[in-house]
Amino acid sequence: MKVIVLAAGYATRLYPLTLTRPKPLLPVAGKPMIEHVLEKLAPIPGIDRVYVVTNAKFAGAFNDWAATWRHARPHPELAVINDGTTDDTNKLGAIGDIHFVLKTQNVDDDLIVVAGDNLFSEPLGAFGEFCRQRNAPVLALYDVGDLNQIRKYNAISVDGDGRITFFEEKPQNPTSTLTGIALYFYPKHTLPMIHRYIAEGNNPDQPGRLIQWLYPRVPVYTWRVPGLWFDIGSKESLEEADKIFSRL
Repeated sequence: MKVIVLAAGYATRLYPLTLTRPKPLLPVAGKPMIEHVLEKLAPIPGIDRVYVVTNAKFAGAFNDWAATWRHARPHPELAVINDGTTDDTNKLGAIGDIHFVLKTQNVDDDLIVVAGDNLFSEPLGAFGEFCRQRNAPVLALYDVGDLNQIRKYNAISVDGDGRITFFEEKPQNPTSTLTGIALYFYPKHTLPMIHRYIAEGNNPDQPGRLIQWLYPRVPVYTWRVPGLWFDIGSKESLEEADKIFSRL
């Protein structure tokens, strides 16, 4: 099984913190947030390679971090992939970056995709087990508890088996506080559909758009994230996560 960590954004909303340092390398509770992400994925058996996809601006910073990480954690293998972009005007977008890694690294294996700025308070071993049992695309869900917050994310409806029956990015009139977050599973047999999505000229940004396109075509299931989840998009959310994770 392979993992792609999405880390190619420029995080302009966090300036000046991210002018010279990528958001996933900002410290939370004394260590880069990407390390929290990788540690929560560690209980999933079978992961043999992690790809951290970033951009030309921050590739050097990630390579420096990765050298230290590999020394302490030689398994699984970790590779930093530079997508060659330099700013928001030429970025590939999250789905574009997934496709870039699949194509340039010849990935042909079950795949977990996670955003490098998503923090979880609980280990994700059960996510891996659920994905293996389903052997179908899986989207992680979290209850944000506030309909106004959902407008920033997406709205989800599921059937009795947890299969997605409705998905809308940034809904105007949400009716549920459940949202899909940037933690996905794509079994090997569905990877050609990611290539197809890009080949058809669909929007390459916002990874949820791939789910929105996929669920009417193949069954896509959901898994509820336990504990706390943070999407670090502002200084306030970074400070809050730092306080909470420092107590865990």
